[in-house]
Amino acid sequence: MSEAREAKATCCYCGVGCGVIVQTDGAQVVGVRGDPEHPANFGRLCTKGSTLHLTADPVLQQQARALFPEMRLMRDGRRERASWDAVMDHLVQRFAETISLYGPDSVAFYISGQLLTEDYYVFNKLAKGLIGTNNIDTNSRLCMSSAVAGYKQTLGADAPPACYEDIDHADVIFIAGSNTAYAHPILYRRIEDARKNNPDLKVIVADPRRTDTAREADLFLPILPGTDVALFNGMLHICLWEDLIDVAYIEAHTEGFAELKRTVRDYTPKYVADTCGISEDDLLTAARWFGASKASLSLYCQGLNQSASGTAKNAALINLHLATHQIGKPGAGPFSLTGQPNAMGGREVGGLANLLSAHRDMGNPEHRAEVARLWGVDEVPSKPGKTAVEMFEAIRAGDIKIVWIACTNPAQSLPDQKLVREALKHAELVIVQEAYKTTATVDYADVLLPATTWSEKEGTVTNSERRITRFKPALSKPGEARHDWEIAVEFARRLEIAMENAATIFPYATVEEIWNEHRETTRGRDLDITGLSYAILEEQGPQQWPFPEGATAGRKRLYEDGIFPTASGRAKFVNTVYQPVAEPVDARYPFRLTTGRLRDQWHGMSRSGTVAQLFAHASEPSVALSQTDMERRAIRNGDLVHVTSRRGSQILPAIASDDMRAGQAFIGMHWGEEYVSGRGHEGSGTCGVNALTSPALDPSSKQPELKHAAVKVLKAELPWRFLVFGWIEASQVLSLQAALRPTMRQFAYASCTLFGRDRMGVLFRAADDYPAAPELVKEIEERFGIAGKDVLRYDDARRGNARHILVRDGKLAAVSLAGDTSAEHWLKEYLEGEQPVAALGRLLLMPSTKAPQGFKARGRIVCNCFNVAESEIDDVLLQQGWAQHGAPDAVLTSLQEKLKCGTNCGSCVPEVKKMILMRSVAAKTAA
Repeated sequence: MSEAREAKATCCYCGVGCGVIVQTDGAQVVGVRGDPEHPANFGRLCTKGSTLHLTADPVLQQQARALFPEMRLMRDGRRERASWDAVMDHLVQRFAETISLYGPDSVAFYISGQLLTEDYYVFNKLAKGLIGTNNIDTNSRLCMSSAVAGYKQTLGADAPPACYEDIDHADVIFIAGSNTAYAHPILYRRIEDARKNNPDLKVIVADPRRTDTAREADLFLPILPGTDVALFNGMLHICLWEDLIDVAYIEAHTEGFAELKRTVRDYTPKYVADTCGISEDDLLTAARWFGASKASLSLYCQGLNQSASGTAKNAALINLHLATHQIGKPGAGPFSLTGQPNAMGGREVGGLANLLSAHRDMGNPEHRAEVARLWGVDEVPSKPGKTAVEMFEAIRAGDIKIVWIACTNPAQSLPDQKLVREALKHAELVIVQEAYKTTATVDYADVLLPATTWSEKEGTVTNSERRITRFKPALSKPGEARHDWEIAVEFARRLEIAMENAATIFPYATVEEIWNEHRETTRGRDLDITGLSYAILEEQGPQQWPFPEGATAGRKRLYEDGIFPTASGRAKFVNTVYQPVAEPVDARYPFRLTTGRLRDQWHGMSRSGTVAQLFAHASEPSVALSQTDMERRAIRNGDLVHVTSRRGSQILPAIASDDMRAGQAFIGMHWGEEYVSGRGHEGSGTCGVNALTSPALDPSSKQPELKHAAVKVLKAELPWRFLVFGWIEASQVLSLQAALRPTMRQFAYASCTLFGRDRMGVLFRAADDYPAAPELVKEIEERFGIAGKDVLRYDDARRGNARHILVRDGKLAAVSLAGDTSAEHWLKEYLEGEQPVAALGRLLLMPSTKAPQGFKARGRIVCNCFNVAESEIDDVLLQQGWAQHGAPDAVLTSLQEKLKCGTNCGSCVPEVKKMILMRSVAAKTAA
């Protein structure tokens, strides 16, 4: 038996940067737990982080991981396994030829906020230093570039001035455009603790949806999508009117206030309330709480950033902080929460097309010269590089011939998927460097380079509060996979030889050598880390920047002295003017579609989607609508609808949600064609939520408008339904899901997700205008093992109904329902509960929707940690009479004692509180 080992790392999901302790047996990860010494989480983990070990299961990894290089030499051929030498020779030849014929800007790199800082640094140097192109951008462009631009325009540098500890010192927390309870759960636990410790703490939430975060707020501002600038300007107007600004601070430490003051004069409470769709009283309350507070802290994320006016939204909020002196002191500041684990590290090394190492600007000749000297190259190109959406437009147009995609999935995550897929098909060479071979983008790869991933990598990451964590690999590289930096360095050295360079500018033998060079580029900059080393990070733990040479600690919060990294040393007010959304609703497209995160999934789900239990809370793709809109359109829960924008259409089940205002729709950002698709228009196929979203760009940050699109919602008349679900051997479950993906495109609508906990199952759902060909149905059923003598069969060819059930050892193993699928609700629970079915007899095959006597559905899982369902919480509330009489906090405590829900990671606590409140209101109304 292998010896048990432990290694410290960080969680590879959001930007909170939680420390984890990875437990291995030397060959595989056997468990994870939160690192009690890590200052980001002090041992806590959310539902996603606490199941990280399940994503590293070797049985699943064997199906999902890219483990050896693959290459196809003919565009219409299949990729075949190849050696690293053969692949590298091919890539160098193609790059050299293409650059010689068309120039360095004919190639591009699209990389990721999930790379480590050292990986990022090498790719940046490869593109800008060796090849001579600024065509390198990152998926952080999709989430953080407006925050970068907002900080730079106002404070002078891309440096979040606050820290997590400020949550403990704040008197007002203003959450804008962030469902923190879902997107950054461990930070939200800290907010919950702060409220317990300070009963006077006020929480304001501005969001178009009544999310779990909004429900918990002392004041909820349900603003219309895209109206954030008007809201912030309106709050500043009130603060000016009521003398809540700090005139002395403005005069001593800022500039440009006079022009902004003239602008916000027009943002009267009535105008802003009408524009934002909120009440004047709530607007006044928000402004007074924020301005009069001793310490106001803003937390914001994609609701501000993913917008064609994202930079203005960020700047308008920072304006409010500067004017009221809510910055540079404990508990105060504008705090942008990063979405990816190392988006901050990528920004530090200049991973965006318009940046250079250590927060230098590509447009600044002195900065380019500094970096050229540091890298030992003649020059860094001055021509602006293509940003994410622009890059794929240039690929489609033929201006960029070769694209190298590393650790990201643009065929799921970029807006306007029609454009993206046309670009990938048109490119002369697509290289995908990836840990997972199951992503949609891998289908377009001419060359697949297998990379290491979490638990195998070594290097550093920086979280949202500027805290750098160093970690070592817990496991060896699987198969022929290599570290991202190793792949980039080897390619760079070979390309240098092809370019006849006399000496290499990539002399690295270890990842530490890369980090040391990155550290030197920060000397004298705002993020100076010349006082740090790998040894210090290992001995003293994670550290915040700046940490210059001679320092003994990093700095918790910035600008406490009122001096800013601008030419004048003063912060700058930006004259922010409210602009309506890039794509307003109209008679043809009357719904405002927003996108966002689900509680238990992350990004494109290439990792989290391998864990069956993470589907329990939101089991399948859907579009959420208000009950009012559902009733107006005669749509029932679960009915399929066409959601159509000016760019594409996706069929989805509709669900009624009390989160939603009338005229709004919401879809989880995670659902790509790996999980939901169909034939689409003109046989082109549909590809998830980003078939709908808009590529409109913010003029400053070039961040796309992923948060708002105008859509229409029409009921889908698809009378024939087909559903297959069953237990699948762990060694086959992900392979089956991948194999079903082409089949999904043969139906008008299809989805394929996982379910289960101790066992794993696959659920395939489809709908169409007419019954599918019997051969297709049979093929799908056989993939689930529904074949042979153990299958119970009922067929009604005249009505197009069929029920085929595989029984093993007296229990359901797999079920196929065609035509009438209404028995799903109880058959699936019988299968998941592994209940004996012998006593059911003919009921299993009767064409009745009636469930067996005594059957009660568990319903949706609320607490994933302890597998607690909504019905079980309801039962306890009903039995104890708490729903009508109990104090909410006391009820929650009693529920936790009885069911344990919310006692582990705490991610379900806001939802449990919502249930208590709603049941209480219902009980009192009934009484």
